[in-house]
Amino acid sequence: MPKTPPSTARRDSTEATREALLAAARTEFAAYGIAGARVDRIAKEAGVNKERIYGHFGSKEKLFDAVMGRVLEELAQILSKPDADVGAYVARVYDHHRQNPELLRLMLWESLHYGGARADDAIPEKRRAHYRAKLEHLAPQIGRSADDPEVGRMLITLCGLGLWPVAVPQMGRLLLGDRADDVDGMREHLVAAARAAFPEPESAPEPEGDPRVSRPSGTPATSGS
Repeated sequence: MPKTPPSTARRDSTEATREALLAAARTEFAAYGIAGARVDRIAKEAGVNKERIYGHFGSKEKLFDAVMGRVLEELAQILSKPDADVGAYVARVYDHHRQNPELLRLMLWESLHYGGARADDAIPEKRRAHYRAKLEHLAPQIGRSADDPEVGRMLITLCGLGLWPVAVPQMGRLLLGDRADDVDGMREHLVAAARAAFPEPESAPEPEGDPRVSRPSGTPATSGS
C-alpha cells in the first residue's frame, strides 16, 4: 500500500486543525459572543494548542470573521435568494432561523460587539459578496438597479420580518401569551405583511410549492412602485 507523501499529510493535518477550530469557535461564539469567547476553551474543544488559533487566523476577531463566512456559505446553499414573491422569501427566512438559530445569535453578538462602528474595510470581501449577490438577484425582479438604496432597504425590511420573531421570543410571549407557540399563524402573518408592503409586479409568475406561503385569496398582484 503506497504511503501518503509527507507534504500531503501535513496539508491534510493543517486543514483538519483549521476545521476543528472553526467548529469549536462556532459553538463558543454563538454561546458567548466575541468578547466573551475564550481562545483557550476553543483550543481545548478543538484538541489543539491555542497558538494554532493565531497561526491560522491571526486573532480572535478574524477567527469570528472566518466562522461567519463559513455559516453564510452554508446559508447560501440552503436558503434561496429573495425573488419577486417576497412573502415566500420571508417564510423561508423565518423557518430557517427558527430551526437553526446559530447564525442569528452570531449576528446579534456581532452587533453588540461592534455596533455601527466597524470600518467598511474591516469587513471580509466574501461577506460583502454574499449580500451583493442578494441585491443583484432581487433588483431586476422588482424593476430596479442593485445600486438603488431602496433595494437594500427592502431586503433589510424583509429579513427583519423573518428574523425579529425569532430574535425576541420573549416579546412574542408577552404580546401573544400561549399563542406565541402558533408557528403557522406567525408565518402566515409575516407572509401577508411582506406581500402587502411589497406587492409583486404584474408580470411576476404566481408562486408554486408550499401552500403555507400561497397568496391569500383576494390579495391583488399589483404593480410595485
